[in-house]
Amino acid sequence: MRRVLGIETSCDETGIAIYDCTQGLVAQAVYSQVPIHAQYGGVVPELASRDHVRKTLPLIRQVMEEAGIEPGAIDGVAFTAGPGLMGALLVGTALGRSLAWAWGVPSIGVHHMEGHLLAPLLEEPAPAFPFVALLVSGGHTQLVEVRGIGRYRILGESLDDAAGEAFDKTAKILDLPYPGGPALAQLAERGDPTRFHFPRPMTDRPGLDFSFSGLKTFALNTVREQLAQPADRDQTRADIARAFEDAVVDTLVIKCRRALKETGFQRLILAGGVSANRRLRARMNEAIAADGGETYYPRLALCTDNGAMIAYAGWHRLNAGQCEPLGFKPRARWPMESLAVVRDEGLVNSG
Repeated sequence: MRRVLGIETSCDETGIAIYDCTQGLVAQAVYSQVPIHAQYGGVVPELASRDHVRKTLPLIRQVMEEAGIEPGAIDGVAFTAGPGLMGALLVGTALGRSLAWAWGVPSIGVHHMEGHLLAPLLEEPAPAFPFVALLVSGGHTQLVEVRGIGRYRILGESLDDAAGEAFDKTAKILDLPYPGGPALAQLAERGDPTRFHFPRPMTDRPGLDFSFSGLKTFALNTVREQLAQPADRDQTRADIARAFEDAVVDTLVIKCRRALKETGFQRLILAGGVSANRRLRARMNEAIAADGGETYYPRLALCTDNGAMIAYAGWHRLNAGQCEPLGFKPRARWPMESLAVVRDEGLVNSG
């Protein structure tokens, strides 16, 4: 198994990539639907799936042309099979299975969060097993013990809103444009870190689970109280954004340090859209280094949804002889601990 085409259509980004086990990532492209959904303030599932129908095949042609690769040079097809929006997943699954059947090659349905988890392995230097992974995005916040590909144990996860979801909802409270997370982080750069102090939820008790809904409510109440005052509204919004961001970042850092201590591991990887947050990276690097550990991240382009992570994760599973039948169905919900173990773990980390 040399070259794998990866297709990502789990939500509102169409990602296509080709991974080659001898060359690494040879070509990729991502089409974002942000302009479509911005007018609604969030992702509209039906519009997302319709746009995947329009964009996926042209993007595949574009990536293959850029790589100078014909269909006969593709050895396998990987597609996101879950979790995600069912309509969006159906587009990638149907197209991925159809292409694999037409080209006479095997295909594999990839778990979206496993794709994120393995994305840092595309970088140099890549983390060695075992490690703890913080998967932090709009839909998930999870701490995972990772002993190999498919050897996963969930250490903790959000009991309500994911961190990225809390970012987006708080951004909406602050009247920031969609997508809210990056807009809130940008506004927080102008904020005074000493003016407000938000709680660090669930850090005063044992365990590795998260909860961000109460923090979002705290932000809402602060906005209602403070913006009713005649003070500088723009600066107040920035100060609230900074306090919220600091609270989320500190919470994630505290839980990650706790997870490394409990497992005895020295390596931490961060992946998912929120892992691109600059303040999170800076504080996490400092805290983990102070404990004698190491932190790893994917490049910024591979933090958000992309086809490269799907192609790479798919390559490992296809190379181990795993594949899906023609009638394979996507899964809106899919526990990562249920994934099969990849026993042939000769990792290729070219990126």
